[in-house]
Amino acid sequence: MISPQDLQLLVDTKMPFGKHKDCALADLPGNYLNWFAREGFPNGRLGELLALMHEIDHNGLSHLLRPLRQAGHVHGRPSSGPSNPKPYL
Repeated sequence: MISPQDLQLLVDTKMPFGKHKDCALADLPGNYLNWFAREGFPNGRLGELLALMHEIDHNGLSHLLRPLRQAGHVHGRPSSGPSNPKPYL
């Protein structure tokens, strides 16, 4: 089941590797998410979040993340807290 925390993580978590390193998961292009869907998502929490973002993007629901970006967050990162959040691998 999807939790509000999972949706917030899509906005706050940065891609830890690859062509789109340091891009918020919520900002990854659809073709990149589609590639993971075809080739296989990474193991662990990162793979779960990428699969969730793929479903959101595929179903045209990315606009649902807008309020999470605007609620006290700047550039996909909380306005307080660690400046280098740990990736979810």
